[in-house]
Amino acid sequence: MNIPSQADILAAAERLAPHLGQPTPLFRSAALSELLVADIWLKVETTGPIASFKLRGALNALLTASNKPVAAVTASTGNHGQGVAYAARLLGMPADVFVPEGCVAEKLAAIRRFGGKLHIGGSDIDAAKDRARSHAAERGGEFVDDGESASLIAGAATAGLEIGLALDSVDIVLVPMGSGSLAGGTGLGVKIHQPKTQVWAVQSDGAPAMVESYHARRPVERDIRTVGDCIVCRVPALLALATLLHSVDDAFLVPEASLLPALHTAATAGRILVEPGAAAGLAGAWRRRDEIKGKRVVILLTGANGAASLLRQAMLGPDLQAFSAG
Repeated sequence: MNIPSQADILAAAERLAPHLGQPTPLFRSAALSELLVADIWLKVETTGPIASFKLRGALNALLTASNKPVAAVTASTGNHGQGVAYAARLLGMPADVFVPEGCVAEKLAAIRRFGGKLHIGGSDIDAAKDRARSHAAERGGEFVDDGESASLIAGAATAGLEIGLALDSVDIVLVPMGSGSLAGGTGLGVKIHQPKTQVWAVQSDGAPAMVESYHARRPVERDIRTVGDCIVCRVPALLALATLLHSVDDAFLVPEASLLPALHTAATAGRILVEPGAAAGLAGAWRRRDEIKGKRVVILLTGANGAASLLRQAMLGPDLQAFSAG
């Protein structure tokens, strides 16, 4: 498998810098450090133009496309589609974004806002991918695959590279996982400068395909039943899985019911607004708080494009402490 090399990741960082500017924020959270009895740092990927890390990979994929595409095509539940639409507009090309039924309305509105043409249909992300691939094959355009693209994974890996450069002696990095491109890329990126750092990938038990695939060391398909639409995958991508197996030290599930309490805790203790799936890393830190005690831990907060209704529901519900006590 064409897993990105160190040179690929360093080149991606240089390529993206003129477009993305300074690294995203990385800071210590005193409140979360106290709560988890650990040295907790937050890598905040919600501050860019699409409020998600997804622009890193999408833009790198389009910038390195071999045939200088005249259009971009992709499939998404929302955040990746925003990344492709924004990157395509930046490069002066149209974008066709295929999404399944039932996506978050706010994410669809953002895709349109960034110039993407929406094609809605299909039961889940993998059904949308089939339609997008067919469209690209029939009408032309660069299909930006969130899972089978080495250049996309190299772009996502720049988040890990920034962590490894900015903060010394990181013991553990916790990453929410959907397709696995960010988790695997983070492992590649952070270990360029800190090879002993452990990277843990976290997924909801309502969408467990990539975690089960990681432990089985082969693709395992599973149905999707989660409010964390940014961490879904039914059909594992082979390259993303190979990258996970190469660079990630552990992958585990958190209870679906813990995502909204983790969102609540991110907002009240971490003072950062995230969407449900993007809080999976924090839910994972809470679930394994005995193991991380006393260690330097970075939690990736990967997106802030949640439905307003879910944000309200989370803030009216329990935080992680109250959820565990109940």
